[in-house]
Amino acid sequence: MTEADQSDSVSSWQIFKIFLRLGLTSFGGPAAHLGFFHDEFVTRRKWLSAEAFGEVVALCQLLPGPASSQVGLTIGLLRGRYQGAFAAWLGFTLPSALLMTLFAFGLTLWPEVGSGGWIHGLKLFVVAVVAQAVWQMGRVLCPDRSRLVIALLVACVLLLVGAAWMQILTLALAALAGAHLSLSSRKAAETMNVALHVRKPWWFAVGFAGLLVLSLLPQQAGSLTWVGAELYRAGALVFGGGHVVLPWLQEGFVESGQMAADTFLAGYGAAQAVPGPLFTFSAFLGAVEAGVSGAMIAVLAVFLPGTLLVFAGLPLWRWIRKHEKARSALAGVNAGVVGLLLAALYDPVWTSAVHGAMDLAIVLGLWLALAVLRWPVWGLAPVSAILGAVIF
Repeated sequence: MTEADQSDSVSSWQIFKIFLRLGLTSFGGPAAHLGFFHDEFVTRRKWLSAEAFGEVVALCQLLPGPASSQVGLTIGLLRGRYQGAFAAWLGFTLPSALLMTLFAFGLTLWPEVGSGGWIHGLKLFVVAVVAQAVWQMGRVLCPDRSRLVIALLVACVLLLVGAAWMQILTLALAALAGAHLSLSSRKAAETMNVALHVRKPWWFAVGFAGLLVLSLLPQQAGSLTWVGAELYRAGALVFGGGHVVLPWLQEGFVESGQMAADTFLAGYGAAQAVPGPLFTFSAFLGAVEAGVSGAMIAVLAVFLPGTLLVFAGLPLWRWIRKHEKARSALAGVNAGVVGLLLAALYDPVWTSAVHGAMDLAIVLGLWLALAVLRWPVWGLAPVSAILGAVIF
């Protein structure tokens, strides 16, 4: 955001309201969230160009932590500085965090909430949402044969080897391919300039590393500090989003004997059915362990490392993107991000939801309503849940 654009800055309250609506309606996990963000901030509000949005996504994919939340936080930072970043994070995170906390308290009253046809209906809706995201971003970020090839090769590799480290490697290789091929990339109209003190990015990096060291120290199991340490370590070391964090948290909470496996899996199943970031599963874990205080500490801890890394990495990213070779590399990375989303569309989104002709027919109908008829997401989500409950 340049000085000339200061008049276009958005109040923190407006940013909060926009992201609160997204937090109430964004079903489907990280890949679907990126589609919602693209539609809201690129297509409708034009806060970012498609190229700049792709660069924000690429930066957040290269950092550990919840990528979709980091993208939202970065958009808030670019439009409203640090207050805007906090407003974006709070609005997007609050609904699902509250729902997961309430579910933790009510689990004994409704033990079967993690199963049922309504969850299957929502999963089918997620397939349609992610497919639309891949379609929209692919049209913009893969306009020529070279970038289409990069995207498809990245998808092929990730479908064969879906480890988190492979995601980082394929995006790095996509960057090298983009630089080698000198992919054409317009100089971004936006400078991604925010009012940052020169030393502040280093302080964020130091804070991230210092808290990570503290999280490795032994803590009394079940205490608030133990909950915070477990969740901060997971948020700091996990690449690939909410699904990847599951084995880390299972090791910390279930394998240690702190939580029953059935309780853990019931909470994770509920997290799949609520809107907003999947990392708010942490609110459920914290609430089960230590009530409301535990839920608050857990949510703050799991999102804090990714936030610190965004604040530390954005100034460096802003510098890199000004150079011609760097822009060609970014064009390759943007194509790689499309491939990453395409791989996610199949696994875990498609494989966990579509199991037969009936499922495929429902997905096609939902995609028709979403992409062609342009029905609102907030209306389609409950319709898909009700449809799933009736049919399945």
